Amino acid sequence: MPWRFVPLGLIVLALVIGYGLGWHEHLSLGALVEGRAALENKIEAHPVLSAAGFTAIYAAAAAVALPASALLTIAAGFLFGWLVGGSLVLIGATAGATALFLAARTAFGGVLRKCAGGRTAQLAKGFEDGAFGYLLVLRLAPIFPFWLVNIVPAFFRVPLRTFIAATALGIIPATYAYAYLGQGLDSVLLAASAAGREVELQDLATKELTLSLGGLAVVAALAVIIKRRLKGKAAAEGAHGPK
Repeated sequence: MPWRFVPLGLIVLALVIGYGLGWHEHLSLGALVEGRAALENKIEAHPVLSAAGFTAIYAAAAAVALPASALLTIAAGFLFGWLVGGSLVLIGATAGATALFLAARTAFGGVLRKCAGGRTAQLAKGFEDGAFGYLLVLRLAPIFPFWLVNIVPAFFRVPLRTFIAATALGIIPATYAYAYLGQGLDSVLLAASAAGREVELQDLATKELTLSLGGLAVVAALAVIIKRRLKGKAAAEGAHGPK
């Protein structure tokens, strides 16, 4: 039925309008630094409303697949601190990803199952059986774009609760690492301002940056470990399965 394409169509329309109006041009570190004072004043005057508004903006950006997740996460740490900012990102990213997943599933959910056959059907079955593990690995090691990992599970019988759980759990390490990096930008800007000069590249070599990079390295290592465990489990099940 044509109505099933409406949610996905609205998301595409919002993305086109956003680019057409140039909203993406405001999503830059320079714009964040320039508007820092005004943003901090608004947050101080309306902390709850500001937090809710940021979460909604992040959810909308994730839903329309706007390629600005890393920058927005850094901005969250910069404006709210790594703990609060990371938590807001976690909520917004999960909500936006879920909205895109549901829109894609509503529009195309049955296409692959009707057309798949042979090896494709076997791959689909394997993904559906191990959906949580596969999604968790893809979230922990963001090899593929965030929006792509939101859409692909829509073509399979991935339960909504599985998608939400794997998404929320898998993005935790990278989210707080980037938010911590954003919190470190504040000290860099303050130091440069006190010295009466512009921020230089070497200024970014802060303790926060070192810890964030270390956190991302741990994320990558966890993804490799989990992937190997899943492969080992699949091999063991295959060895003990019916001949």
